[in-house]
Amino acid sequence: MTRRFLFVLGSSRSDGNTELLARRAAEQLPEGVEQQWIDLAAHPLPDFEDLRHDSDHVRSTRGNVALLLDATLAATDVVIVSPLYWYSVSAHVKRYLDYWSGWLRTPGVDFKATMAGRTLWGVTALAHEEQEVADPLVGTLSNSAAYLRMRFGGVLLGNGSKPGDVLGDTEALARAKTFFAQDAPLARFPYETD
Repeated sequence: MTRRFLFVLGSSRSDGNTELLARRAAEQLPEGVEQQWIDLAAHPLPDFEDLRHDSDHVRSTRGNVALLLDATLAATDVVIVSPLYWYSVSAHVKRYLDYWSGWLRTPGVDFKATMAGRTLWGVTALAHEEQEVADPLVGTLSNSAAYLRMRFGGVLLGNGSKPGDVLGDTEALARAKTFFAQDAPLARFPYETD
């Protein structure tokens, strides 16, 4: 399968530090690798309604839910591009991930089997010098990948608060050059052993 990257932009600010860092990393992808960028602020999802014990989810055929479902299913690599908001993913991204729960139960989609073996990545900018504060965000993405038996490429971390600050983070920009070139291992829950 030809690689196809879906970049899911979760910031409430366009062209923010996280997006700038993601675009720097995406510039390094080989020619011919397809890229689709979807800004969740420009394509908002309605509040997620959990119907798992009430009825099946109906597959959306129009609107932003259909756009994101189709793009997610078509991607070999899903990149969550979310600033660190209160030590985790943004509300836009959290809502998108909540929709994964519904897609698991959407007849004819076979979401879990389709996503198995594909790769989940993260890119985030934080205003904190100590990168450990991003551990909840990393855990959210890693555990989501583990649940779906996806590969997890990790999270590219950069530092920046004011617009453009991340472009001064030379270490993050250096990591961006090879971030998507690494082999992503199968994601595992922290309690799983060999």
